[in-house]
Amino acid sequence: MKILLHMCCGPCAIYPLEILQGEGARVFGLFYNPNIHPYQEFRRRRQAVEQLAEILGLEMIYRDEYDVVSFLRQVAFRESHRCPICYNLRLDAAAQLAKKSRMDGFTSTLLYSKKQDHELISQLGEEIGRRRGIPFIYRDFRQGWQEGIEKSKEMKLFRQEYCGCIYSEEERYLGVRRR
Repeated sequence: MKILLHMCCGPCAIYPLEILQGEGARVFGLFYNPNIHPYQEFRRRRQAVEQLAEILGLEMIYRDEYDVVSFLRQVAFRESHRCPICYNLRLDAAAQLAKKSRMDGFTSTLLYSKKQDHELISQLGEEIGRRRGIPFIYRDFRQGWQEGIEKSKEMKLFRQEYCGCIYSEEERYLGVRRR
């Protein structure tokens, strides 16, 4: 089975890769994250994915367009609903690429984080998969949260301190909630 794994960063991909490959899947990575702000953070996360891919011999696809302006236009005045917009944007891109590349399905490292809306990600992934004609591969990767953290530290991967967008950065450092 060939699976496209949308990857938001290197640390969050470790455990999902271990599980999927352990199930016998041939996994390809996709780095596509136009939500990440600022640009230096985007570059650090991409470099961590490159480092992980090199360590594990993972085949990667990088969509490097830094289109934070487009992302912000989509969420402006809808900041309390930014996460569903962001999930949809990235999952839809993964589904389209998986379909075009004749994969057997797609999934995302978003399902690894204890801080994401797991049910919403699953629901959107299923809906997008049906619409695009490619199965969404659901796995609850959260049980590997601590294991992924420990392994990312051992690998000396850059570990981010917020989800990625300017609003999550604000929440992390200023304690402001816009949800």
